[in-house]
Amino acid sequence: MIFDDRPCSLGEGPLWHPARGELFWFDINARTLHSKAQSWTFDLSVSAAGWIDDARLLIASEIGLHRFDIASGMLSEPIVAIENYDNTTRSNDGRADPWGGFWIGTMGFNAEPAAGAIYRFFRGEVRELVSDVTISNAICFSPDRAYAHYTDTATKQIMRAPLDPETGWPNGAAQIWLDLNEADLSPDGAIIDADGNFCVALWGAGCVNTYTQDGTLLASHPVAGKHATCPAFGGAYLSDLYVTSATEGIDGPLGKNGMIFCLKGIGRGQKEHQVIL
Repeated sequence: MIFDDRPCSLGEGPLWHPARGELFWFDINARTLHSKAQSWTFDLSVSAAGWIDDARLLIASEIGLHRFDIASGMLSEPIVAIENYDNTTRSNDGRADPWGGFWIGTMGFNAEPAAGAIYRFFRGEVRELVSDVTISNAICFSPDRAYAHYTDTATKQIMRAPLDPETGWPNGAAQIWLDLNEADLSPDGAIIDADGNFCVALWGAGCVNTYTQDGTLLASHPVAGKHATCPAFGGAYLSDLYVTSATEGIDGPLGKNGMIFCLKGIGRGQKEHQVIL
């Protein structure tokens, strides 16, 4: 079903705020943050968020990470820069981790090859974790806190990196966990449910696929937007899957492309982790 029919040029970063019971999402190309109740447009490209408390979000932009006050609509100056701003890269996919840190990927504004990277912000420190990334996506964490997953969409491969149980920093080499080249599927945003299943939006395929922990396809959930971009679990029992989509690259009538969809009662989601500043 359609959750919100405002079409996004590049819908991304859906976040279910557990303290507010409210969904937020972005239209990257429009520099806009949406909720069901209202929208906020900024002077910067914004793409992903984590929740700080019931009144504030941490928002990633093309120049860094910012506090955002929901009531006033005020976006702070960057609390930390992510990379040197030279008008060539922007933030893309991001998510808070179980330790209160925040992972954020960057990419070229025109998806220039290897222009981006993936970073982690934790206790005031930013480290680059992955370099030479073309389209950063699928950042998410296993419920046992053992692994981070991510992808460079251009490779069509999902990576899995082991994490230190105390700090959440990677403590070993990332390995290819799921290779979608043979299926010719392009992984975009992803989330891992409470049972450890990996749910990934597939750009160009109009669906979200769910894979078990060993990479076996468990289910494929169609949505009405061709370019499905990112899923998020939400609702009263975290059993509903919200999926953003995009009109970017759609020729002809837009139809339902770019809208955000809600698949009711299809899973058992994890609560989104809180960002600790």
